[in-house]
Amino acid sequence: MGRAAWLLSAASAVALAPAPALAQTPPAAPQQPDAAELDPSAPLAPMPDLGVEWPDLNAKDETLPATAGTAPTVSPQSSEDGTSQVRYAWTIEGIGSVGGAEDILKSFRAQSALETDRKKSANAAQIGRRSRADADLLTELLRSQGYYDAVVEPRTERAADGLRVVLTADPGQQYRFASVELPGLSQAGEEGSKFRDVFGVKAGDPVIAQDVIDAGTALTTALGQNGFASAKIGEQRVDVNHQTHLATLVLPVDPGPVARFGTIRVSGSPPFSARHLAIIARFKRGDLFKRSKIDDLRRALIATTLVASADVEVIPVDGGRVVDLAVKLEPAPSHTIAGELGYGTGQGVRAEASWTDRNFMNPEGALTLRGVLGTREQLAAVQLRRSNFMKRDQVLNLQASAGHQRYDAYEARTVRLAGNIERQSNFIWQKTWTWSYGAEVLATDEQGVFSTSGIKDTRTFFIAALPLALGYDGSDNLLDPTTGFRLSGRLSPELSAHGGKFAYARGQIDASAYKRVSDQVVAAGRIRLGTIVGASAFDIAPSRRFYSGGGGSVRGYGYQQLGPKDADGDPIGGRGLAEFALEARIRLKQFGGNFGVVPFFDGGSLTYHALPDFSTWRFAAGIGARYYSSFGPIRIDLGVPLNRQKGDGLVAVTVSLGQAF
Repeated sequence: MGRAAWLLSAASAVALAPAPALAQTPPAAPQQPDAAELDPSAPLAPMPDLGVEWPDLNAKDETLPATAGTAPTVSPQSSEDGTSQVRYAWTIEGIGSVGGAEDILKSFRAQSALETDRKKSANAAQIGRRSRADADLLTELLRSQGYYDAVVEPRTERAADGLRVVLTADPGQQYRFASVELPGLSQAGEEGSKFRDVFGVKAGDPVIAQDVIDAGTALTTALGQNGFASAKIGEQRVDVNHQTHLATLVLPVDPGPVARFGTIRVSGSPPFSARHLAIIARFKRGDLFKRSKIDDLRRALIATTLVASADVEVIPVDGGRVVDLAVKLEPAPSHTIAGELGYGTGQGVRAEASWTDRNFMNPEGALTLRGVLGTREQLAAVQLRRSNFMKRDQVLNLQASAGHQRYDAYEARTVRLAGNIERQSNFIWQKTWTWSYGAEVLATDEQGVFSTSGIKDTRTFFIAALPLALGYDGSDNLLDPTTGFRLSGRLSPELSAHGGKFAYARGQIDASAYKRVSDQVVAAGRIRLGTIVGASAFDIAPSRRFYSGGGGSVRGYGYQQLGPKDADGDPIGGRGLAEFALEARIRLKQFGGNFGVVPFFDGGSLTYHALPDFSTWRFAAGIGARYYSSFGPIRIDLGVPLNRQKGDGLVAVTVSLGQAF
């Protein structure tokens, strides 16, 4: 309201006020000429001076004078607008003996007005408002822990560098449940007592709100996991008696009938059939209903990367004893373009790009076109990958490729056809057991060493193989394990044709273990043993021999550089392989914990013989850097050979995604 409007209102109030009592009326003054007539254009008489400054509605809070329990500002800092500002700290007293004090303090910090702006200066009025709001907050948090009579008083004290706000709490007595009733749970039959134990909260327990919420969630989950698809939890009622410090809890439960899975109906896109969803689901028609199976189905559909969202509606039929599932799918983009760039000593620069249509053949038939362009490798490949083939988590792979590799050990131009069926881990479901079996045929024209003379020659091979693999993964993470161990084995019987036919078999065992030493340090180690039996090293195509050295092998040596060499100092390859690696993965606290260092010590041996020769070990040591990204660690390793031989470099560098093993 403007000042003129306020004056008009005041004048109107005076004009409309009732006449005072007659006894208080003074003698009438002689009437002046024209006094009875009021000139509407005449100015108003001055208002009486009330002695109060006119309020400025836009003014900011001023520093309040000190009152009982509130200290005046100390060493104020003058801000630009003249408002006195001080810094403050806060503390809570009186809750040390309270049950769940740590949880209360954690919740308080997350919601506290004092904590939110603690590092900013404030005037006394602002500090006062924050302290009163936080006193109310702490009172509510104490009530949530069953302290219904809690009282919190705020006060401020002088401190060396400003003010200290103290919230003094008197929690009082913690209330407890006199009784806990779950009417209707007996309809669950013989399992009713088991569900009662699942609920957890019982008479004599403290009245803690979160415990009641968690108990209700646990009961709902347990009912859903035991066939009660239509179970309903009613609205809870808690009655508190402030005289006895006791409470009663009543939570109605309607379990409904025991249900079994019925039929699956699908709508939306991609156009997966009900049959394909039945393959993905971890249940069959007629199985006992379990809510977790529906959650698993939804996650598995998302994991196909073809589904953006999956809405699964439970439809009770036959009086609720059977539940059908109505699944509605929303599509995700079905095309992917991916790229990869890396570098390794001996491998050079390597760039890979791929294009994928993940539903080229419905359902889940992915077509991938892949190309590799590098200083040592070039490749063009086409792959058809059918996920969830015939059963959940089983994949069919068919691949055709043509490539050229030119390493110090050999140069190969290869055309390859391969197919296999496999079960592999992924980032959503890290599987304990993985396996694969399949077949491949290749024609390869290779230059390498085929005799003890060490002279390079070029030969053409036609090879057929039946590779098998079996793996166990007991680690806690696919890309960055910290505990557990892994063990895997590979066997590939092969038939080779070059100036006749001969057969041989390639076998390899890998094992690794991980142990957390402290919050920042993980110790890791691995071993690898390999052998080729049935043929000599010089009869086997160079690309099918074993090699050692490089970022995934013995760091410190160039790619394939460890082992027998020819007259030019180039590696030949071998049949008997042994390797080990030890490292400490140290995660730094600095930079938000996103970086780490990894000192390592590696060793390896490679010979012409079928069994490894442990007397010819070569060793390397070095250090690596890790950046822990959201999708896994990015590593850079620098290794130095400890017993260098002619041709070995002073240092070897590897850059890649994921830990070395």
